[in-house]
Amino acid sequence: MRNLTLNYETLIKVTRSLSKSKDPDKIIRMTVESIQSALGIKGCALFLMNPKSEELEVAASTGLSKEYLNKGTVSALRSIADSLKDGPVAVYDVNDDPRIQYPEAAKKEGIASILSVPIMVGDSVIGAVRVYTAEKWEFTLDDVNFVQALAQIAGVLIEMSRLYKGQNEYIDVLTTSCESPAL
Repeated sequence: MRNLTLNYETLIKVTRSLSKSKDPDKIIRMTVESIQSALGIKGCALFLMNPKSEELEVAASTGLSKEYLNKGTVSALRSIADSLKDGPVAVYDVNDDPRIQYPEAAKKEGIASILSVPIMVGDSVIGAVRVYTAEKWEFTLDDVNFVQALAQIAGVLIEMSRLYKGQNEYIDVLTTSCESPAL
């Protein structure tokens, strides 16, 4: 992983691209790809919280195998759970940290370190961004702040795009109702 000095140009470029989309899936994909590219890391994944099951579900990833992504359910209560309530958590060595839910799968995938950052909308956690490195890495404050900034921006844009999509569906229903000969 490159040592990142906070690069405002990169942040501006990424947020400009993200803000142009109204498609939540595209926003999520662009977020993980941008983080991986900017930090020069092994992989990145964006998880969204399933409020019913309290599990984190992979919404998009880059640099990670399907086998690793399908290793099992990711419990919000067991898998680096502190990051969802206390903020960013950096794991220096996945082989020696009890917060890792699937240490054997991480080792097999070639993951050495993980940074987990919550995605917040208001006071609610809607997911997490996880950064994966192939070598043990002490994440700098710049690394954490960069990922946290993109996670926050992505969270707001995901929520806005969901509202936009819902509004358009509502308008379509109203339009169909008004055009119906039964009225």
